[in-house]
Amino acid sequence: MPKFAANLSFLFADAPFSERFGRAAAAGFAGVEYLFPYDWPAAEVSRWLTEAAVEQVLFNLPPGDWAAGERGLACLPGRQGEFAEGVERALAYAMALDCPRVHCMAGLRPAGIPEDELSAVYVANLQYAADQLGREGIDVLIEPINSRIDMPGYWLDDVDKAVRLLDQIGRDNVRLQLDLYHAQIIRGDLAGCIERHFPRIGHIQVADHPGRHEPGTGEIHYPFLFALLDRLGYSDWVGCEYKPLGATEAGLDWRRG
Repeated sequence: MPKFAANLSFLFADAPFSERFGRAAAAGFAGVEYLFPYDWPAAEVSRWLTEAAVEQVLFNLPPGDWAAGERGLACLPGRQGEFAEGVERALAYAMALDCPRVHCMAGLRPAGIPEDELSAVYVANLQYAADQLGREGIDVLIEPINSRIDMPGYWLDDVDKAVRLLDQIGRDNVRLQLDLYHAQIIRGDLAGCIERHFPRIGHIQVADHPGRHEPGTGEIHYPFLFALLDRLGYSDWVGCEYKPLGATEAGLDWRRG
């Protein structure tokens, strides 16, 4: 069975953010992830991690104006300076929180700009992020997110496209973040997807479909996939990025296999 990290942007959401670290530890999680830490001082987040004795597994680079609907900057022409500032901010937090990986959101597809220009901006931005973060041993992750249900207009919405971009970026510390919920909506064939791209995977996330709830509430056969990850020798974290149907603790039986 893989080792699971609680995504605190989704789990234990009935508690203030600062209390979710302890709730995760009490529920048996040794690692945590979440969307963004930037609303809190890094020293304060570090203290919450220490007090709960949990590991910081993952967070995202600054995404632009999230409240206004932006979902990343990496593919957006003319925003490279803001992207670089976000890399520096993420690096400072990652070092303070001892976090070994960060996710770089691609952004929504802007109208009227050719695909090759978007790709060129994205590749150059990821190379910059990889070089800056790599000096401190930090990996950069790219994640295909479905644009049909959860994030309409998201530019990086296909797993094969993500792998092609990894080849173009050409940095060993840029890896694939494979969210199996998104991958199921994008294409399905999850076992085949894992096996084909296993050497490129740097992080996995889970939720069931439909509804994005706990594993075991939908169509994805997670016991089979967890056994597959064990057979393949996957030893990194699996992030639990799902919407609990009720209280988080009441829906954790799926971890027993």
